[in-house]
Amino acid sequence: MKSRFQGGFTLIELMVVVAIVGILALIAYPSYQDSVRKGHRGDAQSYMMSLAQLEQQYFTDNRSYAGSVAALNSSVPASVSPFYTVSVAVTAGPPPGYTITATAIGSQAADGNLTLDNFGTKTPSSSW
Repeated sequence: MKSRFQGGFTLIELMVVVAIVGILALIAYPSYQDSVRKGHRGDAQSYMMSLAQLEQQYFTDNRSYAGSVAALNSSVPASVSPFYTVSVAVTAGPPPGYTITATAIGSQAADGNLTLDNFGTKTPSSSW
């Protein structure tokens, strides 16, 4: 008799492959989300540093710090605005000071808020 070889996969083989792919996805997806969050945090930190530089320029010109992002002739970039609300608070002093706060919103909320003040203090230090 002639044996006929039939190609293909059995249902069990297919289910094993699906299970392996599912396990790999469970491991990889949280790491991917963490990397995306870190990227958004980096964008916010970069913008906050540029705002700090603008604040110093503003202080040199006006002998006081600007009380808002708009007063610095700046707008929150599109890469930051969906994930953080950026605000500036001024302290009268003496000496005068400012605090830039990036409040995490949406999916970024799990990452927490960021602050930067006129002394260069960055909080939380674990996120910088």
